[in-house]
Amino acid sequence: MSESFVEFYYQDIDKFVLDERLICDWINGAIRNENKKLGELNCIFCSDSFLYEMNQTYLDHDKYTDIITFNYVEENKISGDLYISLDRVFENATTYNVSKMQELKRVIIHGVLHLIGYNDKTPEEADEIRAKEDFYLTLLVD
Repeated sequence: MSESFVEFYYQDIDKFVLDERLICDWINGAIRNENKKLGELNCIFCSDSFLYEMNQTYLDHDKYTDIITFNYVEENKISGDLYISLDRVFENATTYNVSKMQELKRVIIHGVLHLIGYNDKTPEEADEIRAKEDFYLTLLVD
């Protein structure tokens, strides 16, 4: 039986203060609440330039983004890689007038929700995933 876990990596940026155990437990709780199981999930924090290059190379997108999610889900086991640009997250925090940590948590759960099966291609889907983000953010007490 394979192990279930969340790993955190820091690619081309300095490690920063993050309660990894709290975030891991929160992600696992959200996944269980959606009637899924946690497989192997990697949160890779990086710079804008690193994520931009990945967006071009792997998705053929010529734009900056806050997160790219690579889905390795098998049946009900949620697994994947979440590449998160701290530059973009922190800029968005200023734009949306929220703390950097609050915006980072929103982006993390957004990626997890994509792995669970939620999308944001239509206005209705975007409203649904945003409501789920808001719900799970209320469950994170730090």
